[in-house]
Amino acid sequence: MLAAAYVIGEIVAAPLFGLRMNPERARPQLAAGLAAGAIGFGGLGLLGGGGQPVLLGVFAFLAGAGPAAVPGGLRALLTSLVPERAVTQAMSMESMLTFATWSVAPALVTGLALGMDPAVPLLLQAVLQALGGAGLWLLPVGWQDEGTAKRAGRGEKSDSSLGRLIARAWPVYVTGAAGLSLLALAELILPALLEQRAITIGWSGPLLAGFSLGSAVGAFLYGLRGSWPGRLPVQAAVLTLAVSVGVALVAVLPWTAAMAVALAVAGVLQAPAMLTRNLALRAVLPPGAVAAGYSVMYAAVGAGYAASGTLAGGLLKVVAPSTAILCGVALTVTLTVLGFWGERRLPARGERRPGEAGESEVREEVREEVHEGVHEGAYEEEKPRPTA
Repeated sequence: MLAAAYVIGEIVAAPLFGLRMNPERARPQLAAGLAAGAIGFGGLGLLGGGGQPVLLGVFAFLAGAGPAAVPGGLRALLTSLVPERAVTQAMSMESMLTFATWSVAPALVTGLALGMDPAVPLLLQAVLQALGGAGLWLLPVGWQDEGTAKRAGRGEKSDSSLGRLIARAWPVYVTGAAGLSLLALAELILPALLEQRAITIGWSGPLLAGFSLGSAVGAFLYGLRGSWPGRLPVQAAVLTLAVSVGVALVAVLPWTAAMAVALAVAGVLQAPAMLTRNLALRAVLPPGAVAAGYSVMYAAVGAGYAASGTLAGGLLKVVAPSTAILCGVALTVTLTVLGFWGERRLPARGERRPGEAGESEVREEVREEVHEGVHEGAYEEEKPRPTA
C-alpha cells in the first residue's frame, strides 16, 4: 500500500508541479520539493511499522509527490550550464550516475535494513534529500529563458498554451513509458522466472545489478559522440526494440550465464534508449517548456512501470513467468510502434503544424525562436525552415 501511495504521488505531482515551474527562478520550487520529500521519508522512518496506516500513506504520498518535478528541473538546469555541443555528453553523465546508483542501491538498502534497522534507509534518504535542497544554492537560481520572459511580459504565456505544447509531444512519452516497462518486467518477474528454471532465486540480485551496470556502460558509450547516425525517433525505436529482444531472450534461455549476458547487453542498450527520449523531448519543445516536458515524461515512465508491474502480477496468476515476460515484451513493442508513428508526424521546434494558424501563442513562439535561431539539428526535416 505504501509503495502504491508513493508511486501515485510521483505520477500525479510530476506534471502538476512541472507545468508550474518558473524557469527563471526554479530554485525555491526545487528546494521546496526536496524538503517535502525529506519530510515524507523522515516521517516514514520515524513512525516505522507502529504508525497509523493512513498517516504512513500520507507520508509515502508526500515522499513521492514532493520531489517529483525535481529531476526534470535539474535536467533542464544541467543542459543550460553546458555548451550546446556538450548536451549529449552531459545527459549521458547524468544517466551514468543514475544507473550506477540503481545498481548499488538495492544491496545498500538491504544491508542497512538488516544490519542496523529498517528505518535507517528511509532516514538516510531524508538526510540526502535535505542536503540536496541545501546544495541547490551552489547552482544558478534558474536557467536562461529570455524568450519566455519576453512573452510573459506581454501577457502571452498561459498554462493552456504551455499545456498544448507539452501534450503535443505525446509520442515521446509513449515511447519512454514503453522503455521503462521493460525494466519493470526484468525486476518484477525475474525471481519467478528463476524459480521456474530451478535456479536459485538469490541470482536475481546479481543479474539485475548486471543490467544496471550495463546501462551505466551504455550511457558512457552513447556520450562518447555528440551525435549518432539517424534521427532521434529512429534511434529510440531501434534501441527499444533491441532491448525488447534481450528481455525476450531472458524469458526463453535456460542457462544462468546466458540470461546474465542477455540482461547485460539489454542494459547497455537501455540507457541510450532513455537518453534519446530526453534528447527528443528537448528537440521538440521550446526552452521554457523543457522542464515541464521532462516532468511529464517522468510521470509517463512511472505510469508505464506501474502498468507493466500490474500486468505482470496479473499474468503470473494464470501463465508461466516466461509467458508473462513475453506478453510484456509484446506490449512494449506495440507502444514503441505507436510512439514511432506519432513522432513521424511531430513537428520539430520552430515548425508549424497544419491547422494551427489560429493559435496566437504558438505562432508567436515559433516566430521568436526562428528569429533567435533556436532549432535543434537532430529533428530537422527536409523541408525549409520557416523564417521570421
